[in-house]
Amino acid sequence: MTPLTLEIPQQIIQVLAASTGLAAWVENVQIEAGLPLPMVPVSQIIVSAASAELLDKVEQVGYPRVAVYTAKVENALLEKFRSLSGSATAAIAISVSSDLIEQAEQNMHFYIDAVTGILRQNTGDWGNGLFFSGKYDVQVQPPKAGGIGFVQTAIVSCTINVSRN
Repeated sequence: MTPLTLEIPQQIIQVLAASTGLAAWVENVQIEAGLPLPMVPVSQIIVSAASAELLDKVEQVGYPRVAVYTAKVENALLEKFRSLSGSATAAIAISVSSDLIEQAEQNMHFYIDAVTGILRQNTGDWGNGLFFSGKYDVQVQPPKAGGIGFVQTAIVSCTINVSRN
């Protein structure tokens, strides 16, 4: 059985990589807003808690990218006869790079909108004792030097309710 701390990011990656996931959202933005927003290849949606700076040193990982990981698990023992009943916090780190700060910042807002929109579409029972209530928060970090000029990262954190024996 897959550990919970891997199962949750894998579940989120499946949703982001689906035909109605991130690629569809980016394509829609390109059509509706007329922006040349770079696609996020499925190979750039990974399970990793490594920082953007560290992932920059790995040649196979480029921009834009989405790194998903479990940041926290809390067993609050909410249900009397369950060995695990509480919540897990999943982090979805979106990283973009551009030679212009303004372009990196603009692109970031569209990727945040895409990821949070996909999460809203997938509210409910994820199966195997996982339930997503729709609650998330976004933390946008300021751009800094890196990547192909400038890098900006935002972290979308979402709470997954867990109920397992």
